[in-house]
Amino acid sequence: MTRIAVVDYGAGNLVSIDQALRVAGADVVIVRAEPDLDGADGLIVPGVGAARPAMDRLRRRALVEPIRRWIADDRPFLGICLGMQLLFDGSDEDGARTLGILPGRTIRLTGAPRLPHIGWNAVRRRRPHPLFAGVEADAPFYFVHSYAPLPAGPDVADVALAVTDHGSDFVSAVAHGRLAGVQFHPERSGRDGLRLLANFASLAGRAA
Repeated sequence: MTRIAVVDYGAGNLVSIDQALRVAGADVVIVRAEPDLDGADGLIVPGVGAARPAMDRLRRRALVEPIRRWIADDRPFLGICLGMQLLFDGSDEDGARTLGILPGRTIRLTGAPRLPHIGWNAVRRRRPHPLFAGVEADAPFYFVHSYAPLPAGPDVADVALAVTDHGSDFVSAVAHGRLAGVQFHPERSGRDGLRLLANFASLAGRAA
């Protein structure tokens, strides 16, 4: 059985993610310290809230470097909402320095008719990716956020997997190697969200 590790740092909807992954047939372990990663095939960092307190909690649990090593080893990783934003260099929300895995920053949504952006919205994929296998093009997912990542550097086109419009386009999914991140909440996105989490568990199982 594929084992998915889900990081608990006080900033995520763990119950819904746990249930969705178990429905997909995965074994789930909640990670509160580095030894909890032992034997895991895939790693999920969920998240709601602001970047600075999230990074502080990850540091207190000594999980920053284990997460960086996991990604550096090109092991299956999924960041959800704040968990995706933390992949970048920093956040304009509170000036936090984040994980620095991907070049770019998290910025406030520009041109938004209202903030926070809450509700269902179409996720327009720029290219095929196995994370979205079986999900219709432009399918809607559920969002709750006011900030989103702005990738930078020469590989922007390769990193930005999908965009969503809320006044203007923002990056709503990223992918690089076995790393992926989504700005929406798949655990709150009905059938397609369950499919996405099941796809991640399948990818992690095949990579093991």
